[in-house]
Amino acid sequence: MKTLYLAGGCFWGAQRFFDQFDGVVKTETGYANGPTENPTYKDVCANSGHAETVRVDFDESVIAPEKILEYYFMIIDPTSVNKQGEDEGVQYRTGIYYDDVSLLPAINASVKKVEDEIGKPLAVEVKPLENFYTAEEYHQKYLVKNPTGYCHIAPWLLNLKKNGNDR
Repeated sequence: MKTLYLAGGCFWGAQRFFDQFDGVVKTETGYANGPTENPTYKDVCANSGHAETVRVDFDESVIAPEKILEYYFMIIDPTSVNKQGEDEGVQYRTGIYYDDVSLLPAINASVKKVEDEIGKPLAVEVKPLENFYTAEEYHQKYLVKNPTGYCHIAPWLLNLKKNGNDR
């Protein structure tokens, strides 16, 4: 089992997106790499410095970290600073955080591939995980509980696996 922590704008859609793939064992929304302990959603929205992040636990024998990151780059604008869709602020920054250095070669290769494709540096933080605090229960699987909730991710991407377009 491996884990990536992916900040990609609002965590509701990112969690729903990653839940669809074989090999993703568990996802959890939370707040990462901020300066304080145990922030609440209210704190994060008031510029606590944490990023809305999805913890993605995956079975590397089923899905490679490079594939997880390929999917990640499908749902973000990697050149946007502190903004994804209509969501704006430091909590919506993009970031790839890790607590296992064995994932760093895959992370660096994935970032370089996207940089080469678009021809400029990305605005995606790549950093060791400093901290991760689980978000309140009502944020877990939010778009499953509230299917009409706002999401910056195109609806067809939330059903990528079901539609057979995940290759």
